[in-house]
Amino acid sequence: MTAVAASPAPHPVRRLLALSRPVSGRLLLAVVLGALAVGCSVGLLATSAWLISRASQQPPVLYLQVAIVSVRAFGLGRAVFRYAERLVSHDAAFRTLTDMRVSFYDKLAANGPVALRPFRRGDLLSRLVGDVDAVQDLSLRVLVPTLSGLLVGAGSVALAVWLLPSAGAILAAALVVGGALVPWITMRAGARAVRRIGPVQGQMSAEVVDLFAGAADIASCSATGRMVDRIRRTDDELTAAQSSSAGAAGIAAALGAAAQGAAVIGAVLVAVPAVRSGQLAGVNLAVVVLLPLAAYESVANFPAAALALLRVRTAARRVFEVVDAAPAVTEADEPRPLPRAQPAGRTVAVTNLSARYPGADADALSGLDLRIEPDSTTALVGPSGSGKSTVAAALERFLDYDGCLRLDGAELRTLNSDDVRTVIGMCAQDAHVFDTSIGENVRLARRSADDEELLAVLDTAQLGQWVRAQPDGLDTPVGAHGAALSGGQRQRLALARALLADFQVLILDEPTEHLDPTTARALMADVAAVSRGRATLLITHNPRDAASADRTVQIGVTAP
Repeated sequence: MTAVAASPAPHPVRRLLALSRPVSGRLLLAVVLGALAVGCSVGLLATSAWLISRASQQPPVLYLQVAIVSVRAFGLGRAVFRYAERLVSHDAAFRTLTDMRVSFYDKLAANGPVALRPFRRGDLLSRLVGDVDAVQDLSLRVLVPTLSGLLVGAGSVALAVWLLPSAGAILAAALVVGGALVPWITMRAGARAVRRIGPVQGQMSAEVVDLFAGAADIASCSATGRMVDRIRRTDDELTAAQSSSAGAAGIAAALGAAAQGAAVIGAVLVAVPAVRSGQLAGVNLAVVVLLPLAAYESVANFPAAALALLRVRTAARRVFEVVDAAPAVTEADEPRPLPRAQPAGRTVAVTNLSARYPGADADALSGLDLRIEPDSTTALVGPSGSGKSTVAAALERFLDYDGCLRLDGAELRTLNSDDVRTVIGMCAQDAHVFDTSIGENVRLARRSADDEELLAVLDTAQLGQWVRAQPDGLDTPVGAHGAALSGGQRQRLALARALLADFQVLILDEPTEHLDPTTARALMADVAAVSRGRATLLITHNPRDAASADRTVQIGVTAP
């Protein structure tokens, strides 16, 4: 289960409404168009009923011309207004969705990767795609149909009251039942199921991603069957929740049909005596009796809107849990500009550095002192779990820290984090290799780089000759996670990417991890070459790698 810190943020639906304010004019227009579309349906049925009744009396045809033209107008208007409503409402929804995605990704980028550690990858993907898409239903399936229905419902009741007050009362009661009571029952019946669908879908996505990402290891441990059984159980849970939600929708449809039928029967019971008593004209009898059939369309979607509101609320809550995750770094209110680089190069001084990950009970790193000098390599050596990667996260401003961490005398926490990352960068041991070409993987560091620049850094990383030997050269695909490359080639590709970024302070995190001794020695020789002119921090637990550094700092080792 994903642990997420509680947030005092407003109700998720209210936050979505606030995001919809820039398109409120379009939404209002969509409501009016929707009301006109449903109103045309009511007008079409009512006018047709009157026309048939009046035509049965065989009056001069001129007496029917207005009704005939009205029927044609209502028939055309229903289609035109419905199309226009769909066009405007979807335009408003997509504009809101676009703004939401941009602000959402901006917030994720600002929070950094450390803030996302509590979320499983598959579940995070489900939130960023499925749940973000689901929130557009607030306008499409909740706001516009509900407000349009209220307008048409009120107009239909007013028409019925004008024709026959008692029929108007019956119609009003039926609309209240269909527009308020039935949705309330639907929400009560389907609330638990709808609340479960989003999280279970996220769990399903996480389990499927884990299965495919770790397929080789899972198969080698003969655990494929267990993983598939777990996914099957999750799928059964999802199917049960979706079935419960569909059952609630079925109950709503049955109750709605019953309310509509009761309204028609009630209209007959009051309209026939009214015709006999002269209170209602005979030609209006069909209008009064058939009006509930058309008027009920105004509230027929209310139960579906109620379930949609539940889905939107659940999806929005899951989305805002990610957005509201506590940032791992607090930015300065007025960040200082980067200090000017000295002729010799950049210098980083670390004094009494401590750092703790969000939600953790203890420091991952405590009391570290080191100095990274220009044109030299400092090795940070320690066992796994001693906090070496935490140092890199603090240097790149992905994690807040206590103590002092200065770049050319300027405290990092007083600088803009994005500016810091233009100077300090890392070549990680598990750097992601995208399922695209070699050239695009390297060009990630600088989009404007041309092919000559890419080949130059690949040459420096001792990968250029191999790339030139490939039939497609820089366009050679590398496969998912670099499956078409060896471990050493993936490391060199990551190194070439870091070189293209031209970081003045380069962090190398376990560059020889998972490599055979021969490949590791060759890579370390290349690392020594590319580190010239830079301030380099070599993070490793391998003493052989550290031997090539100019100085070594031990971490996580207790003195005897």
